[in-house]
Amino acid sequence: MTAVPVASKQVGVRWNPRRYFGGMWRHPVARAILKAALTIWVTTTVTFFLIRLMPGSPVELKIDELIQSSNGSISYEDARAIASSLFAIDLSAPLHEQYLSFMWSLLHLDVGKSFLSSGTSVTSIILAVLPWTLFSVGTGLLLSFIVGIGLGLLAAYRRNSLLDRVVSTGGSLVSSVPNYLIAIMLILFLGVQARLVNFTAMRGAYTSGMQPGLYPAFIGDVLFHAAMPISIYFLTQLGHWILSMRSATLSALEEDYVTAARARGLSDGRIRTAYVGRNAVLPLVTQLAISVGFIVGGAAIIEQIFAYQGVGLRLLDSVRQRDYPVIQGIVLLTTISVVVANLAADLLYSKLDPRIGRAGGAGG
Repeated sequence: MTAVPVASKQVGVRWNPRRYFGGMWRHPVARAILKAALTIWVTTTVTFFLIRLMPGSPVELKIDELIQSSNGSISYEDARAIASSLFAIDLSAPLHEQYLSFMWSLLHLDVGKSFLSSGTSVTSIILAVLPWTLFSVGTGLLLSFIVGIGLGLLAAYRRNSLLDRVVSTGGSLVSSVPNYLIAIMLILFLGVQARLVNFTAMRGAYTSGMQPGLYPAFIGDVLFHAAMPISIYFLTQLGHWILSMRSATLSALEEDYVTAARARGLSDGRIRTAYVGRNAVLPLVTQLAISVGFIVGGAAIIEQIFAYQGVGLRLLDSVRQRDYPVIQGIVLLTTISVVVANLAADLLYSKLDPRIGRAGGAGG
């Protein structure tokens, strides 16, 4: 009997975009990344239109400056012509055209050039002040986290003791007082009343005229200028970590695995570090990752009070002078850092706690 080839009845598998993208959307990491990208786009778009709704454009501010500096000898039309020639973009163009131009440049990784610093890119302006904000806010955040974790753990283990009451009360007080109010109080008492600190000499990120470099004199000068901002960030964030760690530790002490560990005869030190401390610190690690994202934005008011040359102070100056590209660049950088930090916190928590990973991963 001769075998006769049979025509294949298999139907070619067609590419189904709905099924493909639906499968991607069900993946927790892909969904988190898509949400992050959407958040960045929405924030950037809203910022673009909001700053242009502020009263007074950079052209109008420059016109007023030219007329005032000339004591009225220059006409409004001449001042407008001079002011308009100073800016690289046409601010009289329709908003949608400005927006499309901005987004097209952004897709090419070009944030633009500053209105006030002619020919200077926004990227170079941000990179010039970003290290100082990362250093001051980051150092204060890290120190407050380490000290707060330790104090919160001790307070929980000595619950209802004098140490617990002092630490908890102190943490509640410092966390409830705004950072700018603490800064003003320090200036008032240490600088004005006691005259222990010369705040005028601490203005700026480092002393003018010093050559930046990794040598002891410059490092000491940087620490001197950043001492007060770091102290403010440390104090205002310390209470949060103390109270959070204390609460998490008290919850962990009531878990069954602690009772089982004690029944097995493990020492208190072993239980405190390997069981209670490790599990209690998990949610705080994710909070720390999220807090890292807010470092880029800095603390604008604190940097203004101490005249510390960081991102926050540069943002305030840009808002005051309507330097649109710099505002957009700083807000975009801050948004990206916060969104990425939140995404990293989700992924980090799923790795630190296997129960989350088994439940569906980050963002699931």
